Amino acid sequence: MNTLEYLSTKATQLYQTTAFAEIESGNVVMILIGMFFIFLAIKKHYEPLLLVPIGFGVIVGNIPSVAGMALSVYDEGSVLRYLYFGVEKGIYPPLIFLGIGAMTDFSTMLSNPRLVLLGAAAQIGVFLTFLGALVLSFTPQEAGAIGIIGGADGPTAIFLAARLAPKLLGAIAIAAYSYMALVPVIQPPIMMLLTTRKERLIRMKPPRHVSSRERIIFPIAAFLICTLLAPGAIVLIGMLFFGNLLKECTVAERLANTARTALIDIVTILLGFCVGCSTSAPHFLTKQSILIFVLGAASFAVATASGILFAKLMNLFVIEKINPLVGAAGVSAVPDSARVVQIVGQREDPHNHLLMHAMAPNVAGVLGSAIAAGVLWSQLAN
Repeated sequence: MNTLEYLSTKATQLYQTTAFAEIESGNVVMILIGMFFIFLAIKKHYEPLLLVPIGFGVIVGNIPSVAGMALSVYDEGSVLRYLYFGVEKGIYPPLIFLGIGAMTDFSTMLSNPRLVLLGAAAQIGVFLTFLGALVLSFTPQEAGAIGIIGGADGPTAIFLAARLAPKLLGAIAIAAYSYMALVPVIQPPIMMLLTTRKERLIRMKPPRHVSSRERIIFPIAAFLICTLLAPGAIVLIGMLFFGNLLKECTVAERLANTARTALIDIVTILLGFCVGCSTSAPHFLTKQSILIFVLGAASFAVATASGILFAKLMNLFVIEKINPLVGAAGVSAVPDSARVVQIVGQREDPHNHLLMHAMAPNVAGVLGSAIAAGVLWSQLAN
């Protein structure tokens, strides 16, 4: 073998050890999608705490593995596989719920309990999408995992998908977080379409003061009621109300502060990054993934519309009218959907403050999606 042939052989061997030898057009498409997520997070400020980890994870997950090297979340023994274990086994979502509970103030919901119904009404999107997925030939377990996207609660969607449809976990997680990030884009047109200007101008009375005793009793009482009705929700609801009790009891402030800052930040980084890494093109760019995104969008739109329409229905029977915009916050994208309600309301009347009212169905939506997940799990588990 002469020198030229030797160098050519070595160059070929070197090329074969790079990812360029295995990269496909699908990988390039997914890498561009990951970059787009990062763009939306930085330029548009759409859920940057979620989209930056997810977007970079998508880029990482679409660098092809070299033969003989365990690198991706799907390769046994890889580091990413161990990190992904928390997603696959549903460990990260309850920890997220612990932090959410430690951040959540249920006072607005307690001050006006009737607004809880709006959070419950928004879950109609979950069950209608479940039926739609069945019609499209998904299995009952897959349909249940897809339907929960309508709750606009990423951790809940991941938790249920890990239990019912682990093969669809990546697509469901990306769809759920994508629609959560796009709340400011998706919800306003639906809100404007389903309400009149007169309805958007409705002003609601300020929430009443809720005592410390009520706030302490609530997480315990609500946990018992919710989990006795839907035992499948015990993990998510339990961690949510445990975190809230840490916050409200005032004697465990160090624990509450850790849960709502360091812990939830660490878990959000791991969850977002690992979900992104799971979207390698061969596993993600499939017909099923496209259908999941379509059904997820329909589910989210129906959930938003259901909350608004139920508020309009309630106004037929109550003296103190509810601004129907508040119903859009029934999806559990906390606090983004409540902020959207505030923004849309103030376009009509800059002095109409709907944010605190919208937080009531917003946090009720968190409970509703967790309970819906528990019901679906208990009915569909093999």
